[in-house]
Amino acid sequence: MGKIIKKTRTTKETDISCALELYTQGSSKINSGVGFLDHMLESFSKHGQIDLTLTCKGDTHIDDHHSVEDVAIVLGSALREAIFPIQSVERFGSANVVMDEAMVSCDLDLSNRPFLHFDIDIDGKVGQFDVELVEEFFRALVQASGITAHIVLQRGKNRHHIIEAAFKSFAVALRRALVMNERAGVPSTKGIL
Repeated sequence: MGKIIKKTRTTKETDISCALELYTQGSSKINSGVGFLDHMLESFSKHGQIDLTLTCKGDTHIDDHHSVEDVAIVLGSALREAIFPIQSVERFGSANVVMDEAMVSCDLDLSNRPFLHFDIDIDGKVGQFDVELVEEFFRALVQASGITAHIVLQRGKNRHHIIEAAFKSFAVALRRALVMNERAGVPSTKGIL
């Protein structure tokens, strides 16, 4: 942990490069081609204290789906390499994040067993961004990273606030799960994660 992880992925739909480093100040340089996603990833980087550089050239002339999902795949893949094999960290993290009237909770486990429980029932758009892509993003992220995450809307009305609170709560929960704990060794009775 604490090393720079670089990942690339090129398909007929997207061309993505990503570099991240855990345990930093959370600086970012992001150009995904999807403005709202850039804003969310900047929040993720800052509140997760993860330095993140990411670019994506995608087929946004069709829509944002491929870019959003593929960015999550690449980011998740980088996180997996940075986190596992897991040792001497807390493993579990939890956060409730409020943004004005909205509050979203995230509980996660660095289990190396991907699973997403996503309980945020909103629809429509934020600007040009289809909010249904938020669940697609987190599903691809946990699948690629090996993280179990439960992301739940506690209350809120404003879609922007709700989505940003979701990204921030995931970031803070991840930061807390990655807190160093030398006594933990491999934090599992299995002896491996």
